[in-house]
Amino acid sequence: MVTGQRPARPWLPYAAAVVAGLAVIAAAYLFVRPAPDANRADCVALEVNSSTEKSELVGRLAERYNAADRRFGGRCAKVSVHGLNSGEAMEALAGDWARTRSQLPAPQVWLPTSSLWTGQLRILDKAAGRAPQTPDRYPSIANSPLVIAMPRDKGEVVQQRGPLGWADVLGLSGDTGWAAFGRPEWGRFTFGKDNPHLSTSGLAATIATYYAAVNRTSDLIEEDLAQPAVTQFVRRIEANVSHYSDDSVDLLRDLAEADAAATTGGAPATDMSAIVLQEELVYLYNQGQLSPTPGRKPRVPLVAIHPKEGTFNLDHPYVVLPSADPAQREAAKDFLAFLQDAPQQRSFAELGFRDKERRPADSLLAAVPGPGADPLNYFDPPEPEVVDAILDGWDTLRKKANILLAVDTSGSMKASVGDQTRFKVATGAAGKAIGLLNSADQVALWSFSSETPQRPKKPYSEEVRLSPLDRAAFTRKLAGLRIAGNTALYATVRAAHRNLLDNYDPNRINAVVVLTDGKNEYPKDSDLDRLLRDIALDPERPVKVFCVAFDQQSDLASLDRIAKASAGKAFDAKDPATIDEALVKVVSSF
Repeated sequence: MVTGQRPARPWLPYAAAVVAGLAVIAAAYLFVRPAPDANRADCVALEVNSSTEKSELVGRLAERYNAADRRFGGRCAKVSVHGLNSGEAMEALAGDWARTRSQLPAPQVWLPTSSLWTGQLRILDKAAGRAPQTPDRYPSIANSPLVIAMPRDKGEVVQQRGPLGWADVLGLSGDTGWAAFGRPEWGRFTFGKDNPHLSTSGLAATIATYYAAVNRTSDLIEEDLAQPAVTQFVRRIEANVSHYSDDSVDLLRDLAEADAAATTGGAPATDMSAIVLQEELVYLYNQGQLSPTPGRKPRVPLVAIHPKEGTFNLDHPYVVLPSADPAQREAAKDFLAFLQDAPQQRSFAELGFRDKERRPADSLLAAVPGPGADPLNYFDPPEPEVVDAILDGWDTLRKKANILLAVDTSGSMKASVGDQTRFKVATGAAGKAIGLLNSADQVALWSFSSETPQRPKKPYSEEVRLSPLDRAAFTRKLAGLRIAGNTALYATVRAAHRNLLDNYDPNRINAVVVLTDGKNEYPKDSDLDRLLRDIALDPERPVKVFCVAFDQQSDLASLDRIAKASAGKAFDAKDPATIDEALVKVVSSF
């Protein structure tokens, strides 16, 4: 990303939800804490910022390090660890950390998920005319390859064909789908993938797709990206995406809930045949750490498919920043040696990581069934400028969407939030989020409350017909909506869902987005169970409902049930300060 060419991307937290799973495992660690030692009062203070999927573990290892009272050159160090999404940390390092991340100390050591981020930081530093903060290659403290994770029954069918490539698995025609593998009753083949602008695994998956397209494992250059055969290859794979996510863990949690529902006789609400993500998360899933009941292993575990062309490795580099003074550099060197020692490497293995040399533990291979090929064939990381160009290209090649945004215009939206109304805050955030969509996406706008003098026959109205996005016109219409009436939530969701079914496009993601500050207050339609049946996921024609609960009065529990019935997702923005972030997460799904 080059400053001046386009605005900074809205990096959002990656895999923050996995912290809960890590905490369960981390509780098993035992630490010996010595009595306070006056000799440690002048230890070198070392601040470490870690990507969120491993920050809990690295923090506990730092406590172990501090308790061990190690010495280097006669001195000691006191290590403190804070977690932050890799993309957000990169943006903070490229700007003013003290201003943008005032709640976190500026680090001397950075532990992102992948060296892809160190390369992107070099681009930002170059654009700003300053010396690069991350000019080198850095040692790994752990590794996790990218895999195509599939439920065991489906994965075993795929593996019977022998070695398959990215296109063989993810490029299956949405129409032919599982019929190509002799299982037509399984219907369409779609897969889940993170948005590469927001997630390390999503970015790595996109890069891997380009490498597979050129049939090389190294030396990807910008000229390759524009080749017609390459763009066709990438577009073919993206066409089978179920929907995008900002967080692989969310996709796995949804899959775990579907697995649990099937165990109890419920219908699994998912249309995904596979998810592209890092192997470490497959391990956590199979161990039951992402289950609705933590520790309960899934009925159907995941298997890991390693495409024959190769895969991308997330290398978890150990980066000592220029902000470290000489004493902190020595402390950082000692902490790195500590993290790479066998006892700490075993701690990483217990969370499903491969070690610093990319070697898997026996426990990992046992918990994540796959072809067992080791060492794997890895793609070399492309140059940062190529990664930047890949992201630009993906914006054009990604699967497009049909989106119906239904905005609550009931009287309660007049309530104050600071010096604005709920309506102004909510529609302002919605306008900014919609602005992140592609002009090739089609968007409709509905308002809803109850019958009003302006809308006497039904509680909702079409303000903008489903059509290619005109940002300026859409934003004007959004800002001009009138506030009145009660909240006909169920009737509106049902009608919006039906509208998209009537306008269904199998080549697009079809989704309803509902923004509401309340709960259903419409006696003419108050049967939630009926609504859930009406919008239940049809894997052959999926129309997903995404709900944003805005303000404390929102019925988040019901919104969550509505979203899950359709394989969508509910977002908690009851704190109005989080509405911008919630809506950007919603839009990143398309």
